[in-house]
Amino acid sequence: MLSTNIKEATKVAHQNLEKQVVLKLRAIRNNVDYADLLKHFYAYFSHIEETIKPYITESVLPDYAQRRNSKYIKADILELGSDISGLPYTTVPKIENTVQALGALYVLEGSIMGGSIIVKMLEKGGVNQGVSFFSGYGEATGMMWGNFIAVLNAHAKTEQEKEQAINAANETFKHFAYVFEKEKADTV
Repeated sequence: MLSTNIKEATKVAHQNLEKQVVLKLRAIRNNVDYADLLKHFYAYFSHIEETIKPYITESVLPDYAQRRNSKYIKADILELGSDISGLPYTTVPKIENTVQALGALYVLEGSIMGGSIIVKMLEKGGVNQGVSFFSGYGEATGMMWGNFIAVLNAHAKTEQEKEQAINAANETFKHFAYVFEKEKADTV
């Protein structure tokens, strides 16, 4: 199954991104710090969403309009009293077809699965607002993930298409990690 193959093939890139995010999470001491983390997510998610937009239509993913996206991140940033100025620089992988777009979306949708852990980490640090994005779909999270995985698995029919989806997911993880790595390089 493609979703299983993607999970295995992107393990290293996923762990690298996760490490970057956790470091940033552990440094959060207040709403300003948290808004800064969200700006990294917003910059990347809004950029990659624009890149995949031509390929993820309602006929591909019927509930796409109801899925969590960068608008939620922006709302959280505003709720924290910040704005979307001073966003970090982002790059995204080249996406040229639906299968690649679904591979990239695998990364965005997958971030929902760890959202509840992030919310708990934030609560321990005293941050209790601006968490709509990381709260995901609430009780419907498992169902929404399952629906997405079914679409992903159904669209990649050939080995070449599966490879394209895997490569796009890997590149999406890598480019997202660059957002955090670039910031570290700029501060050294």
